[in-house]
Amino acid sequence: MSETSAAPVMVLYTAEATATGGRAGHAASSDGRLDVDLSVPAEIGGDAGPGTNPEQLFAAAYAACFQGAMGVVARRDNLSIDGATVTARVGLGPMGQAFGITVELSVRLPEIGDRATAEDLVAKAHQVCPYSNATRNNVDVRLTVV
Repeated sequence: MSETSAAPVMVLYTAEATATGGRAGHAASSDGRLDVDLSVPAEIGGDAGPGTNPEQLFAAAYAACFQGAMGVVARRDNLSIDGATVTARVGLGPMGQAFGITVELSVRLPEIGDRATAEDLVAKAHQVCPYSNATRNNVDVRLTVV
């Protein structure tokens, strides 16, 4: 089953990971760099065991990817993002008969003193970031400069 959507002209890298056991199982990448136990958060009826969960993994990945996109934009605009941090908060909840997620990206840019410049950089990064492009018009993503 394949969905028609915008796709890169050329794929430069493909990550591969396999999950077993669902939310209370295990996930590992084909190259062995990622190898994690999964557990269900207590807030959604799980035991909050020692593992991580898909929302934490997505939050970490989106935050890292977004910071990379900010670096691309900063280089283009001759800005410094030294000391910058991106904190992603991924929420999970019911959406009709299914479940959906929300995302808040909280961005700290200590080297950029002008708020308008910081907000412009974040808005441009949101256009460049592959995760932002994947979620656009499908997931509520809020951007906040702190």
